Amino acid sequence: MNKNSSPFPNATPEKVWATLQETARLQAENERMLKENAAAAEQRNKEAEQRNKEAEQRRKESDAKFEKYREEYERRMKNMENRVGAWSRNHGEFAEEYFFNSFEQNQRNFFGEKFDELEQNVKGIKKNFKDEYDIVLINGKSVGIIEVKYKAHENDIPKILKKSQTFRVNFQEYSNHQIYLGLATMAFYPELEQACIEQGIAVIKQVGDTVVINDTHLKVF
Repeated sequence: MNKNSSPFPNATPEKVWATLQETARLQAENERMLKENAAAAEQRNKEAEQRNKEAEQRRKESDAKFEKYREEYERRMKNMENRVGAWSRNHGEFAEEYFFNSFEQNQRNFFGEKFDELEQNVKGIKKNFKDEYDIVLINGKSVGIIEVKYKAHENDIPKILKKSQTFRVNFQEYSNHQIYLGLATMAFYPELEQACIEQGIAVIKQVGDTVVINDTHLKVF
């Protein structure tokens, strides 16, 4: 073998130069593509980040709108509850005043007896026996306890029956008195009236401009 022979026998300076230039071009092209890919990836990341920011902003705006709506809803509900509560209290107070005035003026002869004392909104405060008695009529041997409702319901009857027990505990000076119970309401319906009759509770209702009392079925408690 000829030690001076070239591994590229056909290489010429022109060919070697052309090869070097092509290699440099390919490297430059590769670097350009890498930069473009990196720039594209960075752009995608920026766009994704922007979308996330926009989504987060929309979420915050949505949360803010929902919170504002919730607060407004709660405010309106509170106002409505206050109005309904005030309406109920006003009607309840009206019913109490109406029946109390009626008893005060015309109905001291009640439950077949004449009562000497007439009290309104009497409160019992003994522990475990706290109660309120809307109208109380008293004489030397009997006590009449009248529960007043603007619009009563059958569910009120157990509470009325319990008042005879709590009254004796709260006011022991009347522990030997016989107790009568009555329900006065502006709106009686047949089932409620019948339930009162069965339990021995006086039915006291408004009929026109008059208070009508049905106490023929009374029980002594």
